[in-house]
Amino acid sequence: MAKWACGRCVIGGDHAGYSMKVEVAKFLRDADIEFKDCGAFDDQPSDFPDFAELVAAEILSGRAERGILICGSGVGVSVAANKITGIRASLCHDTYSAHQGVEHDDMNVLCIGARVIGPELAFEIMRSFLTAVYTPQPRHARRVEKILAIERKALSGGYITDKATS
Repeated sequence: MAKWACGRCVIGGDHAGYSMKVEVAKFLRDADIEFKDCGAFDDQPSDFPDFAELVAAEILSGRAERGILICGSGVGVSVAANKITGIRASLCHDTYSAHQGVEHDDMNVLCIGARVIGPELAFEIMRSFLTAVYTPQPRHARRVEKILAIERKALSGGYITDKATS
């Protein structure tokens, strides 16, 4: 049995990720990992940014430690989630990236493409993600702090110039 680094997880995905999300929920239940499902709850057309926002809200509120987002390619949910301050999401279709993203970059949201990989590979990737622990060696901590500085600069309007607004 894996040693889970995450006490509570949150999952979500659009219609394209729905059937994979059902499999993910079963995996988490079978592994005795507490989780919240933010939808979608069927395969009717829906918009991935809505689920990225719901999953992020659970993490930022402290009600969950990590999130898993699923859409067709995984790209959309990754882009949307990374717009939210405090979220470090990454599309991972291999186990190395899933654990390295947590260990080095303090990644808190795993994004998966349901039309790209199958459930068994997704389970292996989730195991890597959910058992990994951030290990803030000086170079890792320095890089994460630089990411946080970029967030602060963006929030303060530091990237807006007259050329960008004209």
